[in-house]
Amino acid sequence: MPKNALTAQDIMTTKVISVTPDQDLFDVIGLFIKHKISGAPVVDRAGRYLGVFTERTSIKLLMDAMNHGTPTNRIEPFIDSDAVTVSADTDLLTIAQILQETQYRRLPVLKNGKVIGLISRRDVLQAAHKLMELEQPQESTFLYLSLIHERSELTVG
Repeated sequence: MPKNALTAQDIMTTKVISVTPDQDLFDVIGLFIKHKISGAPVVDRAGRYLGVFTERTSIKLLMDAMNHGTPTNRIEPFIDSDAVTVSADTDLLTIAQILQETQYRRLPVLKNGKVIGLISRRDVLQAAHKLMELEQPQESTFLYLSLIHERSELTVG
């Protein structure tokens, strides 16, 4: 990987909307709609990362509530505490692979257990698009992304 490869720190959104485990499902859905987001990291009162809560989970809960009722309106029991996260120095290729191989639409970026940013699929596409504009080879029709390999490392076979 090239020395100047992009990392999470370079492409993450730092204005992160987060929720707390004691929030009401209805309020969280309203937050998702208001801010046009599909999910959010869940943090405790000290700002420590606990997991994520998504619109997918919200829809499931609404369907369950219609059919069976729900034991609580709080989101705490429904937080995905095993969601994948990345650190600020995770490279763009690794982030792209995670998003391609999982159902996640966004990845929290953590530092010392706290959310410092968020990376969406669109953030990755924007970064890759910008790199392709800057690094398109003139003498070849092969797509070359400098974030993956140095040009001298490429082999054609």
